Amino acid sequence: MPPNETAESAAAPHKATGSLKAATGSLGPDGAQPAPRLAATPAPRDLSLRIGELIIFLAAILGAMAVGLGLSDYLAAQPYVSVYLIAYAAFRIADLLVREDATLEADRPHLARRIMAALPVLALFAAAPFERTYLYGGSAPRWLSALGLLIELMGLWLALGARIQLGYFSTAASDEASRPIVRSGLYRHIRHPIYAGEFLVLFAWPFEYAAPLTAIVMVVIGIFVLRRRIGEEEAALLASYGDEYADYMRTTDGVIPNVW
Repeated sequence: MPPNETAESAAAPHKATGSLKAATGSLGPDGAQPAPRLAATPAPRDLSLRIGELIIFLAAILGAMAVGLGLSDYLAAQPYVSVYLIAYAAFRIADLLVREDATLEADRPHLARRIMAALPVLALFAAAPFERTYLYGGSAPRWLSALGLLIELMGLWLALGARIQLGYFSTAASDEASRPIVRSGLYRHIRHPIYAGEFLVLFAWPFEYAAPLTAIVMVVIGIFVLRRRIGEEEAALLASYGDEYADYMRTTDGVIPNVW
């Protein structure tokens, strides 16, 4: 994406004359006094963006309250939950570090969309402990929590590895349109390893609390979201690369080898 260009104009300085007078600077091309600049009117914000910001802000308030009620003691007693959250936070930071600048710039206009997309993730993080506390009670079996942590680490490796590989093999060309289709490494087997890894990371969270209902809902919604995002992305790639990407689609699977 080409960088935005901005034009700046500077008015010529005038000496003070002791009293306020009308401007005597240069006139417009037709000899008329240039019209004064009006203050820019801010563009109306999308309603979905406002709702998303409000819900995330309320979730942050509830999180602050949880810290005050002894969340640190709870996490100390739940080591697998603590490690999962630390790894997830590191994953989000690392994802921003390895993502290409062009991708970040392209995502900026879709802030409202990205905030709304984060709301189901917040619901997922709330639903699993809610199900465990109010339906079953007690703590999840440690072996199940350990399995969830293993699934998360697999997802982290898949998503971040694919992101690094995609940037390494596709940044040789300076022009966005001339970049080759990455077909080696993880992309030799599936076309969307980043989506697959992110799915595994979120799927692992219900295991930390042995919350089967949350896991089922997460799979159903996750598959729906994946199908929509993959459909949109592949339509754009087909429009850009044509038969080359169509051939790549015929020889690979989407997110699960030999299944989907």
